[in-house]
Amino acid sequence: MPDRQPPESPRTSSPARGGALVLTDARLADGRTVDVRVADGHIEAVGTAGSLAGDAARTGAARVDLRGYLLLPAPAEPHAHHDSALTADTAGPPSYAPREVQRRTTEAALLQLGHGATAIRTHVRIGDVTALDALEAVLAARRALRGLTDLGVVAVPRLLTGVAGAETRAMLRDAVGMGAGVVGGCPDLDPDPSGYTETVLGLAADHGCAVDLHTDATDAGRLSRLAAMAGGLRPGVTLGPCGGLARMPREVATRLADQLADAGVHVVALPQGGCALAEAPTAPVRLLRGAGVQVAAGSGALRDAGNPVGRGDPLEAAYLLASRGETAPQEAYAAVSAHARAALGLPPVRVEAGFPAELLAVRGRTLPGVLSLGYSRVVLHRGRVVARTSAVREFCDAADAAGPGLPRQAQG
Repeated sequence: MPDRQPPESPRTSSPARGGALVLTDARLADGRTVDVRVADGHIEAVGTAGSLAGDAARTGAARVDLRGYLLLPAPAEPHAHHDSALTADTAGPPSYAPREVQRRTTEAALLQLGHGATAIRTHVRIGDVTALDALEAVLAARRALRGLTDLGVVAVPRLLTGVAGAETRAMLRDAVGMGAGVVGGCPDLDPDPSGYTETVLGLAADHGCAVDLHTDATDAGRLSRLAAMAGGLRPGVTLGPCGGLARMPREVATRLADQLADAGVHVVALPQGGCALAEAPTAPVRLLRGAGVQVAAGSGALRDAGNPVGRGDPLEAAYLLASRGETAPQEAYAAVSAHARAALGLPPVRVEAGFPAELLAVRGRTLPGVLSLGYSRVVLHRGRVVARTSAVREFCDAADAAGPGLPRQAQG
């Protein structure tokens, strides 16, 4: 007897009262099939399949049938560039007019939300010709997206040292006052990389901000100094994409990985490539993890000059890590979910009672399977279904390939 075909798209009952929601017949990564009750943005209960289905009828909660879907903690995007996203097809230089930046940011964030990322960190350039206009536009987009996705913003100055950097130093302080919760930038591009790093770390310490710095990690001495300076800063320091570590002699890379681990630094690798500094290979994730470094994975550029075909899909980033042998599929997914959330300073998520209801349901039975071919998705943010994607592939009988026929369907 053939397997019963699950619905093409999850069925949802009548709207929930008070935001309560019951997810039924969801498969977990460990193979169990469960029901999950969600309310007030958190998971209230997880029970065996069928044990909570009656709650929906009894309490008036909405019900989402996830038969045929794998239920996972939602991924997060720790390294985006929304101010330049979706500009690959633009004739000439991209516009940084505030209205255009706000539109691109909104569209890019919703695209990534549809893939499952319920939290995103985007880097935004300040100074130069954009001053603080692009930042203000991204912050406006963040306000408009509230309730759909959490958008964290990194202020990224070009120069910070010397006379040339004086104005930008003032802008960076203003950026924090405007609502940029993270300070960052690229020390490698400043004439005084150590001075740049010291300025960023000092401002972050004064304001209680996190730090997220770009580095290609091709200069061992510079990276060593950066790790030494970053050690102990709270709420913490993130570095990316660090691809240059993959080109260093193994003993040098191992020593630097040990220093990064001792400093408590997070590293965000970009397996999809595409970032101003991502021309080097992907950071050596296996080596870094072996040293105890907390490694997350991000998407980087999203259809801009850095990567004209970037997808911004966390599952693709995880797939690439696993397919290149950097990690097993389970750890590859953790790099875009648990480790990515940790890099963003967010609370952990598990499909267990008491945890935030930040969840992603992907059509499939196993984690390796959905990393290979996971199209249909349901995304929950703060306990609400905020995005759905349904994909159907059709096959025609060979005899009908040259003419009309009845297609065979398969959902993905």
